[in-house]
Amino acid sequence: MPASTAPRRSRPESGVRHAALVAEACRRIERAEAAPSLAELAAPTGMSPWHFHRVFKAQTGLTPKAYADAHRAGRLRERLVRSRTITDAIHDAGFGSSSRFYERSSERLGMQPSAWRAGGAEARIRFAIGQCSLGAILVASSDKGVCAILLGDDPDALARDLQDRFPKAELVGGDPDYERVVATVVGFVEAPRIGLDLPLDVRGTAFQERVWRALRKIPPGSKATYAEIARRIGEPRAVRAVAGACAANHLAVAIPCHRVVRSDGGLSGYRWGVERKRRLLEREGAIRT
Repeated sequence: MPASTAPRRSRPESGVRHAALVAEACRRIERAEAAPSLAELAAPTGMSPWHFHRVFKAQTGLTPKAYADAHRAGRLRERLVRSRTITDAIHDAGFGSSSRFYERSSERLGMQPSAWRAGGAEARIRFAIGQCSLGAILVASSDKGVCAILLGDDPDALARDLQDRFPKAELVGGDPDYERVVATVVGFVEAPRIGLDLPLDVRGTAFQERVWRALRKIPPGSKATYAEIARRIGEPRAVRAVAGACAANHLAVAIPCHRVVRSDGGLSGYRWGVERKRRLLEREGAIRT
């Protein structure tokens, strides 16, 4: 009779363990002044760097390096507002070399750091306002992609919201070519299953981007609770922070925060109104009319 062996860890147990290890690695990245190496992150987990890299990406949708970059970019946005100089902000955010940061600054921020610090100065953002079945809709794009999709009752209020977000950017409206982009977004609002084949300029903290990435994986016709999203990103206790990330979303429908509901199934916390949330879910077949 063969010698007995220890039972293998079941997949559910392994998944919970991986989520906890990745969550702790994320906290280490967020606390560190400089991004830890892959070997440093893997060491406490007992995994090889290669295995840890694969597990981390499966849990978060990002590689450890991409997560660290996104976190530092979010920290930089905060530092640019408070620091005395742009160089101080870059170093305070954990970027060791200003020159290497500037090589990819537009990718990280969507614009040059001086423009972000100045509220979007020198940035050119095209926008247009239209109408859809949910009311007024504003769509705006930077050079990188669609950076805002706003819904509301008052078109002027939507324009003010965009201006508040980019107070010194050059906002360009009235472009007939750009209205085609708005028509594409409106078509997606009316028929979400067709998908939205437009590049997005997603700007948020590392945590927000993890939440938003998880939201984009919820298919039309499905829902998830805030607690489920928190578990999916490896932060089961961060339910309120997940709700906060949903509230901070500036890309209505493209990042489908309307598909997130309370644990009891109730609808709440939608930036553009609970009634719009209800209508979107009804249209997608996620709730009955």
